[in-house]
Amino acid sequence: MRVIGLMSGTSYDAIDAAAADLSLVGDSLVLEPLGLVSEAYDEGLREALGAALPPGTTSMAEVCRLDTGIGQAFAAAAVRADRELCGGRAELAASHGQTVYHWAEDGKVYGTLQLGQPAWIAEATGLPVVADFRPRDIAAGGQGAPLVSLVDLLWLRGRPGTPVALNIGGIANLTAPDGTAFDTGPGCALIDAAARGFSGGRLAYDVDGALAGRGSVHEPLLRRLLAEPYYALPAPKTTGKELFHLGRLRDALAGFGTLSAEDVVATLTALTARTVADAVRAAGATEVIASGGGTRNPVLMTMLGQRLPGVPLRTSDELGLPAAAKEAYAFAVLGFLTAHGLPGTVPSATGARHARVLGSITPGREGLRLPPPAGERPERLVLR
Repeated sequence: MRVIGLMSGTSYDAIDAAAADLSLVGDSLVLEPLGLVSEAYDEGLREALGAALPPGTTSMAEVCRLDTGIGQAFAAAAVRADRELCGGRAELAASHGQTVYHWAEDGKVYGTLQLGQPAWIAEATGLPVVADFRPRDIAAGGQGAPLVSLVDLLWLRGRPGTPVALNIGGIANLTAPDGTAFDTGPGCALIDAAARGFSGGRLAYDVDGALAGRGSVHEPLLRRLLAEPYYALPAPKTTGKELFHLGRLRDALAGFGTLSAEDVVATLTALTARTVADAVRAAGATEVIASGGGTRNPVLMTMLGQRLPGVPLRTSDELGLPAAAKEAYAFAVLGFLTAHGLPGTVPSATGARHARVLGSITPGREGLRLPPPAGERPERLVLR
């Protein structure tokens, strides 16, 4: 089955559409990557989305407009992926949507909201669409994240030692082979917020780590940032921009006088490296396989490597899964599992009471035509 996985992370800079040919062979799920296309949000939609995200305020009218605009943007990305990567022969789309709020309090998640109305994708492509993956896990007592942990566990099963999968997006998360998975804290969220804030919106992120590379870590600020109670919470735990946003950074800067943009961004980069490394060491990792946009920040990767002496730090590209596309491929896998009636969660990773089939399905142009239900969930993921 040719599946298009659609993903936009907490950095909300672009929609990634990855196409994969997926098949069940014995106890394996075989994935053949077909490629990735990315579509940036147009500036107006991106600005409206940024204004609505915490700590901003919004209205139900604006939520409705965003749901439509994001759905149409996802639809355009899916049409392009079907045309360019699948030759017009895709059979299913799986859309994560755009997270706008993750309702977490005192270590428990009560709800989550992803916008991007899937009807627009189904109408534009003619494909059935699996969407709204996270709420079912939350209803079953889980955190609703990190859902990519199932793919990590299937993919890295049988690899020697204790391989830890790390994703550094706006928020960073890891998966250990014992099934433990959680958000470690900010990946690039605070770095991006500082880059935008100091540049007056000219920079969306710290390109190539240039700001951090010119700065020095401000140790008192780093200590204040590390005092955030989230880091001490036990796994499973999840977080988002509800906690790690520009307003919280401004609060943390209070009383330090005028710090340069370079020093602030260097300190935030060190914060991400420190909190990720602490989590990796606690997992007893013998290697780290990283993906996500943060892997393209050489200063962050250097800092992380320095804090993990003796632990090889690799990107998922080295194992055949493109780091920039890994999450989009993961949601293609989750959509495939849902279409075949198979659960898409690991209770030890999300904290749910039971594994559940995820998502809601919007029928395609020919009605709802799904494959016959499969028997058992695969035991491993094989890249072809």
